[in-house]
This record gives sequence, C-alpha cells and structure tokens, in this order.
Amino acid sequence: MAASHMLFCFWVLLLFMNNAAGETRHYKFNVEYHNVTRLCHTRTVLTVNRKFPGPRLVAREGDRVIVKVANHIANNVSIHWHGVRQLTTGWSDGPSYITQCPIQTNQSYIYNFTITGQRGTLWWHAHISWLRVSIYGPIIILPKRNESYPFAKPDKEVTIMLGEWFNSDPEAIISQALQTGAGPNVSDAFTINGYPGPLYNCSSKDTYKLKVKPGKTYLLRLINAALNDELFFSIANHTVTVVEGDAVYTKPFVTDKLLVITPGQTTNVLLKTKPEFPNATFLMAARPYFTGQGTFDNSTTVGILEYEHPSHHNHKSSKNLTIIQPVLPPINATGFVVNFTGKFRSLGNAKYPANVPKTVDKKFFFTVGLGTNPCPKNTTCQGPNNSSKFAASVNNVSFQLPTIAILQAHYFGQNGVYTTDFPTQPLIPFNYTGTAPNNTNVMNGTRAVVLPFNTSVELVMQDTSILGAESHPLHLHGYNFFIVGQGFGNYDPNKDPLKFNLVDPMERNTASVPAGGWVAIRFFADNPGAWFMHCHLDVHTSWGLRMTWIVLDGPGPNQKLQPPPSDLPQC
Repeated sequence: MAASHMLFCFWVLLLFMNNAAGETRHYKFNVEYHNVTRLCHTRTVLTVNRKFPGPRLVAREGDRVIVKVANHIANNVSIHWHGVRQLTTGWSDGPSYITQCPIQTNQSYIYNFTITGQRGTLWWHAHISWLRVSIYGPIIILPKRNESYPFAKPDKEVTIMLGEWFNSDPEAIISQALQTGAGPNVSDAFTINGYPGPLYNCSSKDTYKLKVKPGKTYLLRLINAALNDELFFSIANHTVTVVEGDAVYTKPFVTDKLLVITPGQTTNVLLKTKPEFPNATFLMAARPYFTGQGTFDNSTTVGILEYEHPSHHNHKSSKNLTIIQPVLPPINATGFVVNFTGKFRSLGNAKYPANVPKTVDKKFFFTVGLGTNPCPKNTTCQGPNNSSKFAASVNNVSFQLPTIAILQAHYFGQNGVYTTDFPTQPLIPFNYTGTAPNNTNVMNGTRAVVLPFNTSVELVMQDTSILGAESHPLHLHGYNFFIVGQGFGNYDPNKDPLKFNLVDPMERNTASVPAGGWVAIRFFADNPGAWFMHCHLDVHTSWGLRMTWIVLDGPGPNQKLQPPPSDLPQC
C-alpha cells in the first residue's frame, strides 16, 4: 500500500514538473514563392509555407519553441519573433546583421527559444529589407496549463491581422527609392487577414468575413502587420473591451468607437455580440492614421461581421440585410490617438505586477525624425528640394547596417564592425518641435550604446519637426518597457517627470512617439545581447531610424548570453 502511494506521489510530482517546465513545440517554416491575386493583379509573393498571411505559431507560457526556417527563395531572409523576450537567446531574435547574418538561398537555420513570463498575442515576421510585407503570421501564447485569463473565458478566439498589399514588387519599390532618394511608392490596399475587401476595385470576393453567434463573447487578437502605416480599426455599432496590449494584460477599458494600432503592436479585445439576431450586417474597417507631409495610402480596408441566424431558415439572405458602417476619425486625429493610448494601464496586481524602475541609473534623450543626405556628386536626386536624399535618424545618427552581425562581433570581440559612441543626447540642441534648422543633413554610422547588466534605464524619445512632425512607432527588441509619460511639444526635464506614472504604466514592446511630442520609457537592462531599436514604419527604418543597445553579461549563470548555435548563418 505504501509503495503504491509513493508511486502515485511520484507520478503526480512528475506531472507537476512537466506542467511547470512546459513542453517543446517544433515548427518548420519553408520560405517559398507563392502566386497571390488581389485587386486583379497576380504577383509572386514571398511566403512561409505558401500561406498569406503565414501560419500560426501556438505555444504556452513556459514552452520551448524550435522553428527550422529553410530558405527556398533568391532573397536572403531572417525571421524575428516580435515581442518574445529571448532571455539569453539573442541568437534567435532574428534581425539581419544585428543578431545574425541572414539565411542565404537553399540554407536553413534553427531558431530555439523559451517563452518565459509571457502570455498573449505577439507575431513573427521577416526582418530584412521589406520582406515582412508578406512574410508574417501570429504568435499565440496561451497561459500555462490549469491557469486562466484574468477575465471571463471567451466563447471563441479569433486572430485579425491588418496588413498592406502592393500590386508591384515591394523590394523593387524600396530599392528604387533608396537609389533616387525619393519617398517610395505607397501600397495599393490595406488588408484584413490578407483580404482588401469590397471598397477596392476588383476585390468584392476578397473580403474577410467573421461569422458570429448572438449572445457570445469573442476574444479578438488584433495585430498591425502593415508595413508603413499606423491604423485605426473599428467595428460598426459594437463596443469592445481592451484587455491586453503586446502580450501584457491591461486594466480592462471599454471603447465604443475604435482603436488605433501602430505597426508592430498587438491588442486583444473582448467583443460581446448582440443578444439576438440583429437583422443587419456590420462592417469592420481599418484605415491609416497619418501626420506626415509625404504621400500615403489613403484607402480603407473592410471586413464583414456576419451574425449567424439561430434558425437558419426563413430569414433574410445576408445580401438583403442592412449594412451598417463604422465611423472613422480624420486621418490626422492626433488628439484621439494620444487620448486612446493614454488609457492603457498595466494590470499591476500581485500576480501580474508592474515592475517599473522607481530609480534610474542612466538617462538618455533621443531625438527621432527625418533628415537628409546630400546627393552624390554628378547625380540627380528626387528627395527634398530635388537636391538631396531622404534620411532618418536617432540623435541625428542615421544607422548603417554592418556586413556582419553586431552580436557576432560583440561575442567574438571583432573590432571595426561598430563603435560604442552613440550619443546619449543630441549633439546640437535646438527647438525640436519649432522651426527646423537650416542644415538637415544627418551623420551616418554604425554606433551602439553599451549598458552594464541590470542597469535601470530611462529613455525620452522626442519627435522633431524636420521635414514635418510625424508619429514614430519605436520597437525595442529583447525587452518590454514601461511607458511612464508622454506629451506634446518639447520635453521639459524639470516639469514633465513630475507627472510620470510609476504605479501602473503600460508595459509594451512598441510605442509611438507622438507627432510633435515625446514619450518616456523605463526598463531594466536584464537581458544580455545586442538589441535593435527602430521605427516600425519600414520606410523610416530603411532611411536609418534605428540603433542598437548592447547589454553586457551579468554575474549569474542565467544572466549570460548563451554561446552561438552551430548552424548560425554566415555572411
């Protein structure tokens, strides 16, 4: 009897250990060509597993994820697991020439990482040039087994990915733009789960439909995978409750009109359907929020929220139902955007605390915005004044990608790849949101900031009016950070910190610097490696609005960057 009891206890312990440790999930991503037709244009699109958008990656908190990525296209490629912390596994983060050399044609690489302390919606995408326009998909991190959401369990979960469609090859578009110095051609449509919807020519059949039942609760996992546009999103005549942003639970809040999501961000919302069949069909729509001076895709993608009739008999065909459209704000509704983003608060309870740094070891002040590079001799350019090329920068440094990965150079002590003299504040202060200086030229270089392990960091990012004040969604790899403050105009280091939220600030991996304003973030540098930070409007990234943080190893065994894997791609 005692032996059988001991055996039972052993199996219970084993089961508990397995649950605590998580399981290992294997995926195979084949990057390959696939013909896709949208807007009556058939184009050879770069995809994963011939899917557009790409396949779901599903795991639980605590699981180990192993993804073998095989490159079957002519372009070099790498995959970034956007928002995954990658604790000590920086070799699997994915940005080309930052943590790895890209995977070359007919080569493969195994990404191997554990999802630690995260649950919710993230996403994966290509991280070289503009390949992410079609190489992207969702990451769904479920809570650990026997753990629940901090809200009522929904009846169903649905992923909605917002994206962009180009009738021509996006790689040719950005290549030409970088050559001429002009702004690139804009997309031809926005998409919902890959479909543009009926407001575009030759697109009525390519419309996403979400079929729902009355009286149910749906968890919508919203992801903005658009290449160059922040997006408003709304469902006609329905309210939603925001419960999560960037895989961090929020204090729930209700919004009856719409949401704004920057490229890179995710937002989970609860949609409660109407209690009875409403005799109507409701449109969901997304269109851009834009504050810049250039051209942009001023169009709207639409999907359909379609109620299932309880009887399925003797009811109007959906074609005869009243169609109700959502009301979207003006394109440049900055006030709404800042008000909406200001509603996000971390759940901040005992189980999901907001561990915001209360004191700061190092403070940084970064200007972010556009600028110019002079036109090379004996050439003509199509940038500002037709005499220069568009550029973008952080503290007036336009980041140049190296030819080997920064993490490799850091780990193996290779000199000459990057310098560690990235300016901690603007070298020449000016009225950042006032009249722009006459000289708008940027400096070019591959510069990084080096941080000792576990440094508490405060970073203020300030938009500039150079070539137009514009919103910039900044994404930091390898980290979540706390948004402790934001405002308009020039940041005041004496007055503005007095208003910082150090109690329950929102924790994110991507945050917008408001047009003509600033945002302040804090984080602990507790993850060793080389971590990219860049604008998630890819045109600005291509122009150089990007930089790298290098975080040194800590003293403990779990505070050191793991050795590189044997199949790490070579440049």
